[in-house]
Amino acid sequence: MTDMSTMKALILENHNAPFRLAEIARPKPAAGEVLVRIKASGVNPLDTKIRAGAAEHARQPLPAILGIDMAGVVEEVGQGVSGFRRGDEVYGMTGGVGGVQGSLAEFAAVDARLLAIKPANLTMREAAALPLVFITAWEGLVDRAAVKSGQSVLVLGGAGGVGHVAVQIARAFGADVYAADGASKADYIRSLGATPIDHTAESVEDYVARYTGGKGFDLVYDTVGGAGLDAAFKAVKRFGHVVTSLGWGTHALAPLSFKAASYSGVFTLLPLLTGEGREHHGEIMQEATRLAEAGKLVPRLDARRFTLEETAEAHRLIEERQAKGKLVIDIA
Repeated sequence: MTDMSTMKALILENHNAPFRLAEIARPKPAAGEVLVRIKASGVNPLDTKIRAGAAEHARQPLPAILGIDMAGVVEEVGQGVSGFRRGDEVYGMTGGVGGVQGSLAEFAAVDARLLAIKPANLTMREAAALPLVFITAWEGLVDRAAVKSGQSVLVLGGAGGVGHVAVQIARAFGADVYAADGASKADYIRSLGATPIDHTAESVEDYVARYTGGKGFDLVYDTVGGAGLDAAFKAVKRFGHVVTSLGWGTHALAPLSFKAASYSGVFTLLPLLTGEGREHHGEIMQEATRLAEAGKLVPRLDARRFTLEETAEAHRLIEERQAKGKLVIDIA
């Protein structure tokens, strides 16, 4: 007989240490929260950096339960929550940083503002792969740059986690989308309706000349950082807009300034870390549901499956850049 007061959870006690599977007290939803029975936990490169203690911007006090993204079923509704009821299938970017419990556990008490109803046509695994990358892509393209129909949009790292979602969002808004990545990703990028650019075989100046007549792209979304952001400054047109989700490094702003172009940064974790803007994250996830159910958003998943006990292997694959799409942990 299952003890209804406890749950299995993966605990990280020290940075870079092995996870420990433990039986701990099941949380109870406070006012404004729902208790979610977690079915799937999405794994992001950021999760591996948090585990290593290498993410200054995303600290999680230890010991802790990691896992930023989740999908599951509402088990119990806390006081004051009216948007969800027991049995609802939900998903969101709900924890794993800032002292908030993550999704590598059987249950989590989640701020209801962070959640949305899961797309009916996606599995729990597919839904759990979306929140962080979708919110990051949406905040850059829609909230910051106001992408619109007819614009030329270049996504740097277009087949990656944030990139492949950014391509689909831009396409859904009617933009003409180009995606720079390695040659092996070209067929996948075409399948999303975008024009692939092999950034290893062609300079920024060459592909800007080939696809824009030398004018540059209306909007450039850099998901790579470092040299990628420098390339974005070169690729954008006059009065265009560059967005990045990875603004690390030292960069010359002159190429951007001489074009009178705009720059925006995206820091997706702010609502989790500060509590400010959590309602908007729930609203963004509602948009993800709308696009997915309209057939305009499909996450790319790695076919390999992992249990809670095998989470470290999923982390290893991401760290060694061996993942072929988003990795997801199945929560029994």
